[in-house]
Amino acid sequence: ASHIGKETLVISIAAGVSISSMERYLPVGTRIVRVMPNTPCLVGATASAYALGRCASVEDGKDVENILSACGKTFNVKENLLDAVTGLSGSGPAYVYIMIEAMADGGVRMGLPRSVALNLAAQTVFGAAKMVLETGEHPGLLKDKVASPGGTTIA
Repeated sequence: ASHIGKETLVISIAAGVSISSMERYLPVGTRIVRVMPNTPCLVGATASAYALGRCASVEDGKDVENILSACGKTFNVKENLLDAVTGLSGSGPAYVYIMIEAMADGGVRMGLPRSVALNLAAQTVFGAAKMVLETGEHPGLLKDKVASPGGTTIA
């Protein structure tokens, strides 16, 4: 840490490592921003959040926001919320992958070729997410628009 000075901005993606923990090992006055991205950043579709350390400036926050926004959506939150972000959007893709896999497995079980089932499942999740983001409607309302009484969704 001897080469890190006040002119250095430390951007950490270490899950669960608090800013105060990092401050114990870095020179006093180090500017720190703690970030929680997720793996969809690899395809330009991240959902990330960041928190500024006590020595980080508003300008540091803008710089980090510009970096993260190049890969998707980002939100400035208080540090005490970053563990919630880790569980929600940091780990969230794994749960979505499980759901896609299960949907595709159901399609295969009903006779669809695996590639068709997987693409249908993934596109369905993508489309549903896009509906939530672009319409601004509550997911429950969107679900109700699909699940008509006596229809095939809720049998």
